[in-house]
Amino acid sequence: MAKSPARSSEMFAGVGAPRDCTVINERCLLRTEDGWRVVLLSGLALAQYEVGDACSEAHAMVSLVDQGLAEQREVARAFGCATRTVRRRQRRFAEGGLPALGRNAGYPRGRPRVPETRVSLVNRLKAEGTPTRDIARRVGVDEKAIRKLLRRLGWKAPEVLQFELPLPGVGADPNVSARPASAPGTPVSAPVPTADPNVSAALAEEELPFTGDTNPADRSVDRLLACIGLLDDAAPLFQPGERIPRAGVLLALPALVKSGVFDVARDIYGTIGPAFYGLRTTLVATLLMALLRIKRPEALKEHSPADLGRLLGLDRAPEVKTLRRKLTRLASFGQATAFGRMLASRRVASLGEAMGFLYLDGHVRVYHGKHALPKTHVARMRLAMPATSDYWVNDGKGDPLFVITAPANAGMVKMLPIVLGEVRGLIGDRRLTIVFDRGGWSPKLFVSLLAKGFDVLTYRKGRFGRVPTRDFARHRAVLDGQPVEYLLADKKVRFLDGRLTLRQVTRLADDDKHQTPIITSRFDLPAVEVAFRMFSRWKQENFFKYLREEYALDALVDYRVEPDDPMREVPNPRRRALDDTLRDARADLARLRAEYGGAAFSNPERLRRTMRGFKNATSKVGDAIWLAIHRVRELEERRALMPLRVPVGQAIDEPIVKLSTERKHLTNLFKMVAFQAEGDLVHLIAPHYSRVADEGRTLIQSAINGAASIAVTDTELRVTLAPLSSPHRTRALRALCHDLTRAETRFPGTKLTLRYAVEATPQ
Repeated sequence: MAKSPARSSEMFAGVGAPRDCTVINERCLLRTEDGWRVVLLSGLALAQYEVGDACSEAHAMVSLVDQGLAEQREVARAFGCATRTVRRRQRRFAEGGLPALGRNAGYPRGRPRVPETRVSLVNRLKAEGTPTRDIARRVGVDEKAIRKLLRRLGWKAPEVLQFELPLPGVGADPNVSARPASAPGTPVSAPVPTADPNVSAALAEEELPFTGDTNPADRSVDRLLACIGLLDDAAPLFQPGERIPRAGVLLALPALVKSGVFDVARDIYGTIGPAFYGLRTTLVATLLMALLRIKRPEALKEHSPADLGRLLGLDRAPEVKTLRRKLTRLASFGQATAFGRMLASRRVASLGEAMGFLYLDGHVRVYHGKHALPKTHVARMRLAMPATSDYWVNDGKGDPLFVITAPANAGMVKMLPIVLGEVRGLIGDRRLTIVFDRGGWSPKLFVSLLAKGFDVLTYRKGRFGRVPTRDFARHRAVLDGQPVEYLLADKKVRFLDGRLTLRQVTRLADDDKHQTPIITSRFDLPAVEVAFRMFSRWKQENFFKYLREEYALDALVDYRVEPDDPMREVPNPRRRALDDTLRDARADLARLRAEYGGAAFSNPERLRRTMRGFKNATSKVGDAIWLAIHRVRELEERRALMPLRVPVGQAIDEPIVKLSTERKHLTNLFKMVAFQAEGDLVHLIAPHYSRVADEGRTLIQSAINGAASIAVTDTELRVTLAPLSSPHRTRALRALCHDLTRAETRFPGTKLTLRYAVEATPQ
């Protein structure tokens, strides 16, 4: 017999939840006692927190729902809130993790849009006379926000934030030094540039980053400071070690510092916001990655962050998402062109008078995505494919100076004036010789370039008369340390009805058949040097091949697109289709005429003695010929009325877009700087290694990817590299270390001078 509810309650009167417990469901309880709360799951503690801890309580609510232990309505009823509140906290936790649960939704009331840590920076820049627009770009906010902040502060210099951490040894670590505390209202002085733009600022002029850590393997304090907005970049702290894998890449730091990439980036970008991985750390990590042949951020997944971090003076190197986010942040400034221009200025200043010959060529990056991009001819594939064209300028040794992305794959004739305008701004008024291939052939353009102070050196394009064999003579010389020998003929040629006189140096191949005509405006050079400088253009082709294979130059780093100019003119597609129809009509007419002529040739005269009789016999073919003639004339008249070029917006129905260029331009510049640093090391070992022309870069790559030991003193960072595979290569590396040590280069962000050595080779 079933028992009544009243009788059941009498039987279990002493059993039930205590008065300080709230039942969530049949498995979970919420118990409060002595100012603490515990979430119990079948008698086991699932979460414990203090009453009033909103963040921990929200996390307990989210954990119950996400783990399937309770429903949203049950949790809301037990914790005394609405179901929508539970859903909102779930969403916050999914988007921002635990920190997102500790704040209310929306922007905090009363807090200015510009972070408080940027107040001192804004006032210092304004006191130095920096325009408001530039301040907004440096801080990363709208110009209106900067104006409101300055108006709210009354144009007064705020007190410099001073804080002390109760940590032993702060400021005593040999790797870094703390920032000196300034008096309230004292503006912070900016770093003063040195006289030599290729040498880093002296220690007294460089503001070293602050650190709250003393253990290189544990940077938790600095990460906390960066999280709360008190740190712009982590200071390098090095941990001594023996035979650290790939530590040989530190060999490239003197060349990187000499290139000025860190000083230029600081001048252009300033800072990228409060972060543990700031601007300097991002640059060092990206450049060392390129030298280690980690060709793209996604490849970082194959390497240990802790091992790479030891090379940067950090506990961990930035990982894939972090590095991509930093590159996106840099690209958001839109200053890649200015960054590349200043790097090129530094390079030109260091090379000086060696900038007599510049090589210009375009590099095509093929695109295989879904967007409709302009097509261009890919020489190495012998196809017309969707692509983006970059135009590179290299010096006489084949090292790159700068790069420009061509709009809509513009040809070299159109890009030459644009590129040479940049060159003139870098080089000054000196007369230069520009070397390029047949793609830039245009006598009319040559007249303009000569008037602007440029000499040209290129191959002749089109038909030309062969030079008699008797006019060739053998020329020998030693140029750039290399013996050369050519069969050459030299003469003057005229273009544009005699208005342009140039020099033609023709080379005869060894088989006495093929002739290569070279056109130049340099009448002062020996013929053998004209040929040598022209054929040295293959250094630039080798540079493209090397960067494609070793640095992944063609890799797509950004999937974004941006709107293109819809008024950009392209060949009329309707005219092109009409050209195909006209070509078919002309082919039909030619076939009918051939058929008519064949019938006339085989006409038996005894049957049709007159032309009239022949026409009557072949009237069907004759009528078809007249119809074909009328059709060809009609198509020609229709084509004459069509414009040759139309705006691209009228030519295609798809959105007019182009690949986003800023991030790609930045990565190209980083790879260019890494290549230059590698090349500078090759030039340093040239006096000590006889096979440098063939194996120089291979030797440098071996040293960079080799192991090295690191030791740290109060003023020095000592890098001792492992010996190479053979004694003569090790001797060259030892001589290179000696030259690099004499440079007295400091590791960026520290006061440590780099000292290099090679381990003793066992007998």
